[in-house]
Amino acid sequence: MIRSPSEVTVGADGTVALPMSILAEAGINPGETLLAHSDGDGRIVLRRLDDAVSDLIGGRQL
Repeated sequence: MIRSPSEVTVGADGTVALPMSILAEAGINPGETLLAHSDGDGRIVLRRLDDAVSDLIGGRQL
């Protein structure tokens, strides 16, 4: 699979639409719940909510 970056724009209401190709590459299905947080270094991290909760319960950080 060829990975290519996609440019996205933050709308006036603060929303961002991600291309389906990026979501499909990550194995994220439509309707799946994600957890979004800032990594503190300028990066935004998206994780499947179930994976993030499992990590926290297991004593791991996000």
